[in-house]
Amino acid sequence: MHIRDVYQRGRPAFSFEFFPPKTAKSSEQLKRAVKELEELGPDAVSVTYGAGGSTRELTHELVLQLLKTTNLTVVCHLTTVGTTKDETARILDTYVESGVENIMALRGDPPGGGVLNFETTPGGFEYAADLVEFIKKRHPQLGIGVAGFPEGHPATPNRLKEIEYLKAKVDAGADYVCTQLFFDNHDFYDWRERCRYAGIDVPLVAGIMPITSRKGMAKMAELAAGSRFPAPLLKAIDRAEDDALVENVGVHWATQQVWDLLDNGIDGIHFYTLNKSRATRRIYESLGVSSGEALGTDPQPAGV
Repeated sequence: MHIRDVYQRGRPAFSFEFFPPKTAKSSEQLKRAVKELEELGPDAVSVTYGAGGSTRELTHELVLQLLKTTNLTVVCHLTTVGTTKDETARILDTYVESGVENIMALRGDPPGGGVLNFETTPGGFEYAADLVEFIKKRHPQLGIGVAGFPEGHPATPNRLKEIEYLKAKVDAGADYVCTQLFFDNHDFYDWRERCRYAGIDVPLVAGIMPITSRKGMAKMAELAAGSRFPAPLLKAIDRAEDDALVENVGVHWATQQVWDLLDNGIDGIHFYTLNKSRATRRIYESLGVSSGEALGTDPQPAGV
């Protein structure tokens, strides 16, 4: 299904993100997560690249597996890092031949991470907007998603330029924007209002990642450079005696975020699952529903 159709159903869309496994053990974990999360009826799932496109072949293999073994709408990530335009054309052609209908077009992070260390690949793309334009010209039938940064992109401290760059991606042909993870909805609402004021009128999807451990939170702070952890969240996590209680805090916080987003007319919510199903399933259970299609119709729980 084209991703544009997903966001034209008249209700918030719900999607999950997976990454390609690198070991037999992680592969089995992913299979369980896909099976359990598919039961929730997501509107779409996405499959990531590693930094620098390091998991390109694994990404393709996982996409093919999902297309063949599930009825899920799949969005395949594609980055500019370490790839020429000719190589990108071949990758796109292969995806289309495999049945891929949707691409998440990203500038991406260089090998080893570090968003500030990005260097344009000779013969490649300088900006994500260039990649979007290239995809649209070569395969205009593809649905295209791009990234948004409610808390600001660390490589673009100029917040005016940040919105200009996002609008350039949309003007180049993006069908929707999915945000980096965030923990304070006020940041999202302000960013959304600035997007609309700038003329960005495509669906804006909120990226949610529940905290499940202190180690995981520290990793989030590294990978999602610039992420802000609100003081009440930090205090609640500090009171937790072990990671089981940290997960309780993280799931509760994320559930409150989702309820508030639903109450404020969100276009869609994208869960960063880390190839695990438990935290996401707990959020769904806290919302009192069993499938994505039911979300947004139930009354808000007490205390939110």
